[in-house]
Amino acid sequence: MKISSLVFYLICTLCHLSPQVFSAQFKTPGDRMMARYFKSQTDIIAAESLKEIKTIEDWNAHKNLYRKQMHEMLGLDPMPKRTPLKAVVTGKVNHLDFEVWRLHFQSKPKLYVTANLYVPKGIKKPAPTILYVCGHGAVREGGISYGNKVHYQHHGVWFARNGYVCLIIDTLQLGEIEGIHHGTYNHNMWWWNSRGYSSASVEAWNCIRALDYLETLDFVDKERFGVTGRSGGGAYSWWISILDERIKVSAPVAGIASMKNHVYAGYPNSGRLAHGVVEGHCDCMFHINTYRWDFGQVASLVAPRPLMILNTDDDRIFPLDGVNDVFNNARRIYGLHGARDKIGLVITPGGHKDTQPLRVPAFSWFNRHLKGSEEPVTIVAEKLFKPEQLRVFKELPKDSINGKIQEQFTQLAKEGDGSGKQIIKLLAEKTFQGWPSQMFSLNKKEIFQVEHEGVVFRAVDFDSQKNVRLRAYIAHRKGLQNPSRVDIEVLNEEYWMKYLHLGRSAFADVWRGELELAGVDADLPVTEKQKNALAVRLENVRKSDIVYVVFMPRGLGLSALSKDERHITQARRRFMLLGQTLAGMQVWDVRRCIQLVEGYGYKCPITLWGYDYTSSLVSLASLFEEISEVHIKGYPKNDKDQPDYLNISRIATPGQILDLVREKSKVNVLDKPQKR
Repeated sequence: MKISSLVFYLICTLCHLSPQVFSAQFKTPGDRMMARYFKSQTDIIAAESLKEIKTIEDWNAHKNLYRKQMHEMLGLDPMPKRTPLKAVVTGKVNHLDFEVWRLHFQSKPKLYVTANLYVPKGIKKPAPTILYVCGHGAVREGGISYGNKVHYQHHGVWFARNGYVCLIIDTLQLGEIEGIHHGTYNHNMWWWNSRGYSSASVEAWNCIRALDYLETLDFVDKERFGVTGRSGGGAYSWWISILDERIKVSAPVAGIASMKNHVYAGYPNSGRLAHGVVEGHCDCMFHINTYRWDFGQVASLVAPRPLMILNTDDDRIFPLDGVNDVFNNARRIYGLHGARDKIGLVITPGGHKDTQPLRVPAFSWFNRHLKGSEEPVTIVAEKLFKPEQLRVFKELPKDSINGKIQEQFTQLAKEGDGSGKQIIKLLAEKTFQGWPSQMFSLNKKEIFQVEHEGVVFRAVDFDSQKNVRLRAYIAHRKGLQNPSRVDIEVLNEEYWMKYLHLGRSAFADVWRGELELAGVDADLPVTEKQKNALAVRLENVRKSDIVYVVFMPRGLGLSALSKDERHITQARRRFMLLGQTLAGMQVWDVRRCIQLVEGYGYKCPITLWGYDYTSSLVSLASLFEEISEVHIKGYPKNDKDQPDYLNISRIATPGQILDLVREKSKVNVLDKPQKR
């Protein structure tokens, strides 16, 4: 479809673009708007990160809170109960210099962790011990998963040959008993966000329990624990180092970058404004970012314990500039401790690969800080064993919950938990922390106003927040001065398309632009059914003293993203990294539309109408604004059906939310859309 130059200009104006930039890089106005939004939010988070920390006294006053917040953002507040590990050694592999134990333990009842323990021969006193956490290195043969511990066996070999005990644990997804890491990435399990759950949560917990297991061994020095791992294992190295101070030395490899890399900057010189490396990472790499941290704050919590950050210079999913940002932010905190000699950065040539040059500095780091030795690294890390030799289970346990742990890992709210005031306070703190902290000008502007058969119709644009400009449509009978109420309908995509077609014959001159913005052929003939529906609607408006407002929040209507499932998925995942969700910010947009209406000075009640997806949006918005009635159709029955809002399932059920709405406003639950 050819877009007229006028409409094209309107598209660019709507999203604050230059037409040249838009045509070169983006498919829809919503894409460009989101890209600008992601950049602005990333910049805010970067600027705010650890801004309050100027002195060591500041750090000491905040560090316990930060650590508590990290536990919470990893779904570990409250901590799960430390149940018996029920560790079992299923066999041992003998080598001239060491032996390898094939073992498993249960980090929670029936949540199995498969592992290999590398034990040097001839240990005369408790030895320094390394927890090695694996990245995404699947080893499968003949339909059998041998665990990623097999892929990373060479690390255990090196440590054992050099006097260390080393425990290599499988991850949930790529272990012998395979679970799920990719809930939001490609399984549409957006309720993970609602439950404050990430597959990072399980990996962090398994690391904690791995240390518990190591403490049961008399040949392990409990005061000399270190941790390392690369890629996904690099991320898990961060989690356990922060959560558990039993870790004395850390060397994460290729496991962290700055927020701008993940959300915005992405691949260097890509020419794509919003191509972030989040698109190359599964959910296990990220905590639920409730408190809007940049990743330098994550790294800082290891201080002042010895920390070496390792990366390559051409790693496309952990870009060099972001690694440097994280290092510099963490080094500032180490400097406050007078411990800059305890933090190091090593960059070697290459891409995202596990290479010997990248491993050697980590080995030296552990020698220095766990053994007090500066001896050179002379032994290479090499793979010695076939997958079958390191396999723990001959037959997988039938009672395993590994494949469904996401259903039960986090503690959820129950009906009757908490008072109304407490729930609303928690929603503001833990679900909608990403809302703007203060109100600001709506900057409203009337785009057009027309009259048709006694009905006045206008479109108004306004700022929901910086770089998010939205449009509301307002209709009422000509000459209406004192309306009895204002009805705000928040449309989903299905209702928006119906609404688009209603305007074809009534407002043809101005409506053509809206149709083209929405990607609808403006020259399609108007059907008799559409004409009749429009006539009924107009007659209702002419006879009533109601002001009708139609609105779509960001991501819907004119600001919809490109119709590509993967593109939409990755946009939604960016929101979580910003301490938000798309749905959570849509609730904010509804609030701003209410404020827009209030700005017209109507001295009458305001009602909200929501349909299916938007029924949840309007219900939550009504808890924070003065609304007389809420009309909803298709309200969600459980947290898997509702839109995803950070942590909401840990605070209240959908039923509890609706009960709170009833305490403030009249609620009308519609069995089907009401003709109005």
